[in-house]
This record gives sequence, C-alpha cells and structure tokens, in this order.
Amino acid sequence: MAAEHIWKKSSYSDSHGGSCVEVAALTARVGIRDSKDRLGPALVVPSAAWSSFVGMVRALDQ
Repeated sequence: MAAEHIWKKSSYSDSHGGSCVEVAALTARVGIRDSKDRLGPALVVPSAAWSSFVGMVRALDQ
C-alpha cells in the first residue's frame, strides 16, 4: 500500500486509542485505515472522492 512514514493520523483522532483514522496520499488515490490495525484492511478511494468527503464534513462542522 504505502510506506509507514506516508500515513498521517487525523487531528480529530483522540490520544487514548479511540477513533483513530490515518490517511495516505497515493497517486490519484487516498488510502484510509484504522491506526489501531495497521496490518488490517485499508480503503482506497479516488482523490476527488476524498476531497468531496472532507468538504462535506467541514461544512457540517460549521
């Protein structure tokens, strides 16, 4: 998938082991995984779909 140093933990993830999401920018795609299960499955979506999702979440947060 992506090298370990590429994955970034969400700033919304808590520091107590819950709600931990990491993303990795791949060529034209974004990988999404649970940081508590780094060897487990990861979702891979087109970059445009990820941008749309993040935009909708930001709009809800306002």
